Amino acid sequence: MCLKESSTAKYIVQQYMAAIGGQQALNLVQSLCAIGQVKMNASEFHQGDETVKTRNKEETGGFVLWQKNPNLWCLELLVSGCKVISGSNGKISWRHSSNQLRPVTKGPPRPLRRFLQGLDPRSTGDLFLQAVCIGEKIINDEECFILKLDTSQSDLEAHANPKYEIIHHTIWGYFSQRSGLLVKFEDSRLLSVNGDNGDGIFWETSTESVIEDYRYVKGVNIAHSGKTSVTIFRYGEHSSNHKRELEEKWKIEEVHFNVLGLNNDFFMPPSEFT
Repeated sequence: MCLKESSTAKYIVQQYMAAIGGQQALNLVQSLCAIGQVKMNASEFHQGDETVKTRNKEETGGFVLWQKNPNLWCLELLVSGCKVISGSNGKISWRHSSNQLRPVTKGPPRPLRRFLQGLDPRSTGDLFLQAVCIGEKIINDEECFILKLDTSQSDLEAHANPKYEIIHHTIWGYFSQRSGLLVKFEDSRLLSVNGDNGDGIFWETSTESVIEDYRYVKGVNIAHSGKTSVTIFRYGEHSSNHKRELEEKWKIEEVHFNVLGLNNDFFMPPSEFT
């Protein structure tokens, strides 16, 4: 039975790190490049009690990801003719879309968890070392331990800016008792955004990822496929409620470690972000 103690979480993380290939194998990985496919599907848009009909079509595309550490990464995603570039250079993070004239977001450095859940086991292990074990659950016929981590108030304040405040950010990891591997990842975040008229608007984002198809690449056990479901809910005292659901399936085709020439300058943001 899982005890609600941080020491139990540390033992589970140790088992996970061993299942991934061990610290010795991970120490040999200084950088990576991953190439893969992605399929995305968006649900109908719910506004208040009404459902707004949208084009409910599966979009396909591909991505290339470069990474050196949790806060040093760059992702290029091309889906149905729209190119999105996002990244973090250790000082700021950014996101830019080809169908918008101005940058979408700019903020403090942050890890990219969507694709790195199965690609960067070192970051996953470091993340859940601070978690607590809250129970057990069966996921896809696998008995799993559940680790939960609530982001500290100081970290929430560090990632806020004058336009928004992070109310809470919680993650859960489901680790197989049989293999020790991470098989599911959940993320819940609530933001308070200052509206144009001074009213507070809340954005609640819930993400659920199932991680599958682990294969060894140069001694490191890497997840090669997964499915992520995202629910975005907006509400406020003087605004109508909006809800949107997205689903994303990804598949890794190639993984390369220790990419030659991948220095820190490679992760510099575009000129409009500096």
